[in-house]
Amino acid sequence: MNAVTSFENWLGRAVSLMPPREALPLLSPPVLVEKFVKYAFTSHKRDIPADDPSARDPELVALLLELARFLGRHYFRLEVRGVDHVPARGPVLLVGNHNGGFLPMDGFFTSLAILDRFGPERALYGLAHDFLFYDALLRRYAMRIGLLRAGHDSARHAFEHGDMVLVYPGSDFETFRPWRERDRVVLGDRKGFLRLALGTGVPIVPVVSAGTHEQFIVLTRGDRLAQLLHMHAWARTFVCPIVLALPWGITSGFVPYLPLPAQTTVTFGPPMTWPDLGPSAADDPAALDRCYRDVEQRMQTMLDELYAGRRPFLGQPRLRR
Repeated sequence: MNAVTSFENWLGRAVSLMPPREALPLLSPPVLVEKFVKYAFTSHKRDIPADDPSARDPELVALLLELARFLGRHYFRLEVRGVDHVPARGPVLLVGNHNGGFLPMDGFFTSLAILDRFGPERALYGLAHDFLFYDALLRRYAMRIGLLRAGHDSARHAFEHGDMVLVYPGSDFETFRPWRERDRVVLGDRKGFLRLALGTGVPIVPVVSAGTHEQFIVLTRGDRLAQLLHMHAWARTFVCPIVLALPWGITSGFVPYLPLPAQTTVTFGPPMTWPDLGPSAADDPAALDRCYRDVEQRMQTMLDELYAGRRPFLGQPRLRR
């Protein structure tokens, strides 16, 4: 099957699974910005039950990950390391460093690595911002691709089925860290993921990526401006980022963009557990501090290895064999 035929087949499946009248608005930056503004300026955020793992559509997930595979191979020169560390069965909490702002390619590439390693039966769910579940159209597609509204209840529902959950504790604070901090893990002292892991007894697998934060250039996180504007109260964000991105130039970090073709590497670390700590440790500040340091240090060590000798956009020099 040649490339043209393969693309025609993929496009036909895409039109069937995502009718253009629904899909096109999801690909339009002005429409997405308009939806975000509506969400932000709605004083009463509806309590939407958006944590049903059964809404995941494996066929749609596979379709989108085929696109991620093509982009990873031909545009981002994707390299995946250490995916064998991920347990083949049972619930797992993948904890990642967050990059790329409004275009989280790290999440797509992590999902692709899991799919290629275990096949479609090993489901992975991601925890996502309320914004994706406020709008009916966004909510339907978010749930179909395996996103759950961020929260412990959502994750527990996935764990009950023996599935995996991907979480980015650093959230907006990390994904909009300035360019000069692209090689730093910034979890923001957020320990909710540890309360979840310790309380359920689920192992943590750290996963970090390099290159996904070189797809645009964050000029400033804008956390002080966000504080002045009380943005967390109406938009559930602590940042108001300004970025340099294609094709807009200097713009808000909340505007979708065309990513730069930065070489990207995703690496998985060995599972982390604390056998001496039981579920009650989830409410023990000292235990949480200890586990937080362990996870952050492990992830930073992994990211240091990826950035050793790395050239911006080009990746690490290949070793001669």
